[in-house]
Amino acid sequence: MTQTSNRLLDEIGKLMTDAAGAAQGLRGEVESLMRAQAERILSELDVVQREEFEAVREMAVRAREENARLERRIDALESKRATRPRKTPAPGKTRARAAKTRAR
Repeated sequence: MTQTSNRLLDEIGKLMTDAAGAAQGLRGEVESLMRAQAERILSELDVVQREEFEAVREMAVRAREENARLERRIDALESKRATRPRKTPAPGKTRARAAKTRAR
């Protein structure tokens, strides 16, 4: 009886091993089908890929830095201009006349 129970246990063990292997294979197949389906849905939704998103994000960061730099430069130029005395046209001349005179 010991030998028959050992055979029975061996068969059950083999059956369990085979079932676990089949389940593992099925799991892999289901995962790949789900991944393919998800990729198809995402491509139809016109979703941006991560690499494109990162590239555009980096461009936006650089643009913001450039805007801040240009804003500081404009502020410096405006403050410099504000401290300079204004030139006034000669008495009796308007700006339009002064401009015509210079153009000639």
